[in-house]
Amino acid sequence: MRPYKRLLRTPRVREGLCALAAAYIRLVRVSGRWRSEGEAVPEALWRAGRPFILVFWHGRILMMPYCWRRGVPIHMLISQHSDGLFIARTIARFGLGSVAGSSRKGGAAALRTLVRALKRGECVGITPDGPRGPRMRASLGAIETARLSGAPIVPAAFACSRRRVLASWDRFVVARPFARGVFVWGEPIVVAAEADAAARERARRRLEEALNAITARADALVGQPAIEPAPAAEAVAS
Repeated sequence: MRPYKRLLRTPRVREGLCALAAAYIRLVRVSGRWRSEGEAVPEALWRAGRPFILVFWHGRILMMPYCWRRGVPIHMLISQHSDGLFIARTIARFGLGSVAGSSRKGGAAALRTLVRALKRGECVGITPDGPRGPRMRASLGAIETARLSGAPIVPAAFACSRRRVLASWDRFVVARPFARGVFVWGEPIVVAAEADAAARERARRRLEEALNAITARADALVGQPAIEPAPAAEAVAS
């Protein structure tokens, strides 16, 4: 292992980097002008005390802690990879919980944990193209969570007028300070408990289309070009 990689794995360095990341997110939020569109959807669910499944693309993680109502418990599904640990420790600084797992590793246990949280009345969050893609192509994880729990899925996205798009698999969006920003919410998606494989696949496609539509809408509202999903041939349901 290279020396810098060993250094990055030391607890003090990791915690310092998480603190820096959280400070940067706060700077972007307080220095910009941010608004929401479609927030009546989550507001109605929060007021009713009804748990739901928040979904957004992996590349839009950065500012999503600020779409959430403070004090409402949520558990984000985060991969067990070192990148996932970094994300989990960063979002914890905003009062957001996490569950370790993904469609590739620890998925079954994570699914059970998410369903139990929803049945307790707590919300959960999923990036349906994470942790490794294909970009902006939904897996079946959120659909199964909704089917087993009875909770609705609510898609969301953020966009900003000043950004850098990384050359990563997810085209990660780094919001810059002093930007115009927007959070866009979509309509709830409900999956019936008795949904068969064909119905689950239809729900997966509906989720993918809805999430891509609101993400493109968010980009358009701040004058940014939309980021395209990975080619459909790369997408595999998992």
